[in-house]
Amino acid sequence: MVEYQLSKKSEKFIDDLKLYLFSSGKNDVEIKEITEELEVHLYEAEQNGKSIDQIVGASPKEYMKSISSEMKNDYRAWAKYVPLIIIGAMSFSILGDLMQGPLSYSLLKIIGSMINSILFLGGVMFAFRYAARNQVSKIKEFLIFMLPIMISMLFIGAILIVDSIYQTPVINFSVAGSYLIGVIFLVFIIFFSVWAKTAVLIVTLIALHLPTLLLSFTTFNEETRLITSMLITYLLMGLYLYYVVKKEKRKKEGTPT
Repeated sequence: MVEYQLSKKSEKFIDDLKLYLFSSGKNDVEIKEITEELEVHLYEAEQNGKSIDQIVGASPKEYMKSISSEMKNDYRAWAKYVPLIIIGAMSFSILGDLMQGPLSYSLLKIIGSMINSILFLGGVMFAFRYAARNQVSKIKEFLIFMLPIMISMLFIGAILIVDSIYQTPVINFSVAGSYLIGVIFLVFIIFFSVWAKTAVLIVTLIALHLPTLLLSFTTFNEETRLITSMLITYLLMGLYLYYVVKKEKRKKEGTPT
């Protein structure tokens, strides 16, 4: 395949179009064919001094919708990605629980986690489509992708509160089994992040759980550890957002990242 040197704006549009079509349930092969054809058109247009707006029109959102409407949905092929997203949702609670010792889950937690995974899947797909069709910046994209993650964490918190009130049967895992499950989920998180080309899941995971783990080795009381952990979490998320902002600015200025 020939590599075409497109402008940053055209490259971003191609990436956003791929994401939009994928989250709309389109076939991978057709997505590749259409985006490669569009890439050629954009390259030829730019070589002739034309801008991307003269190819896709004044509304990139409508252009994406138009292409999507002409393609058939292929949910069977798309469904292979569903387990990745569901595992991504489950990993936040499982890896956090693992730091407290061997895993142990009540029936209520298991059912709640399954519901949470479905909600997280819907939230991620909505975030993908919204970010892609609205051509948002990396900063806004980060904040949009954070939304389903934070909602998922709040839902998990609600499950824990209800679980403390109502008792249901409990399933206990051995130490070896718990760590094996943790490793499996961690590998999936890394794989998902590489596939999605974003570090937001890994950064969020570290920001949420690493402070708690490190503070558990201190002599601070529980209230101090909780407050300090929250402050460190916000600090880490802020630093990552700052990094995203600086990286975006360097790209616009054309300087190396």
